[in-house]
Amino acid sequence: MNLQGRNLLKETDLTRDEFLHLVELASLLRQEKRDGKRPERLAGRSIALVFEKSSTRTRSGFEVAAHDEGAHLTYLGPGESHLGHKESIKDTARVLGRMFDGIEFRGSSQEAVELLGAHAGVPVWNGLTDTWHPTQMLADVLTMRDHANKPLEDVGYCFLGDGRGNIANSLLVTGALLGLDVRICAPTTRWPAREVRTLADALARDSGANAVVTSDVPEAVRGVDFVYTDVWLSMGEPEESWGPRIDQLLPYQVTAEVLGATRNPAVKFLHCLPALHDRDTEIGRRLGERYGLDGLEVTDEVFESPASVVFDQAENRLHTIKAVMVATMSSLGPVAS
Repeated sequence: MNLQGRNLLKETDLTRDEFLHLVELASLLRQEKRDGKRPERLAGRSIALVFEKSSTRTRSGFEVAAHDEGAHLTYLGPGESHLGHKESIKDTARVLGRMFDGIEFRGSSQEAVELLGAHAGVPVWNGLTDTWHPTQMLADVLTMRDHANKPLEDVGYCFLGDGRGNIANSLLVTGALLGLDVRICAPTTRWPAREVRTLADALARDSGANAVVTSDVPEAVRGVDFVYTDVWLSMGEPEESWGPRIDQLLPYQVTAEVLGATRNPAVKFLHCLPALHDRDTEIGRRLGERYGLDGLEVTDEVFESPASVVFDQAENRLHTIKAVMVATMSSLGPVAS
């Protein structure tokens, strides 16, 4: 399957077959790395990482993947480029496209990454925006495929928490695209935007997916293979906004009781990380002191349980990011099988 020169700005830039091709390629590249093989398919290529938001997994995934494949990197962190401030995004795209063979963008605006993709003339990849997180979705589907005791097309998963964020948006649309059983469970005031739900409904009609948005926790999790959540607090938010959010979302915390309500003894727990599951962070300590909580979106009991596969999921960011770069920038020589 030829994806050379293609952007990945949102999940629907890919067909179902293209998405699953990248997941399979990531699995093969993962095995290749574990076998100590480094073909360096991107030798001589230069990649720009444009980060308006800081990161652990996304930055590390792109840097290690590029290093493994022989590419050179330039990191432009928050405040280190004129993007959108002193120079228009369109102009920056045309400059970077003359100097680099691929561009990653991580920031707030989906419009910004779309403009980069339209004008750079080289592959542009969305490392996260406020609307979509496609590289995370590839890692999530690879993780589900690894840990499900059934074919991927029979997998069901439920996201609990704030349904208005990029993870919930992407999980809903990805499940609908792939024909899976996907459920978003959140308070009605924090459901995905209407346009996201409309898109998912249209995709589900074509794929046969079960794509549901609900506020009923027991019904939402019943029978699923994976329960997924994300942080409730965004970077840089004033602490004064925490209380109402926590009160609203606490009934959607992932607990041992929630896992039990799936009625699936093999259920697994997913989280894109970082997670507020204990008091071992600065924010965790402040939450404990202010609200008496030991965990926020997930309890430590669940996070540290055998059901938790979050670190497999985090590692898979590397392999799926590598698959995206190799597929869009390389002629793709032989891959181990």
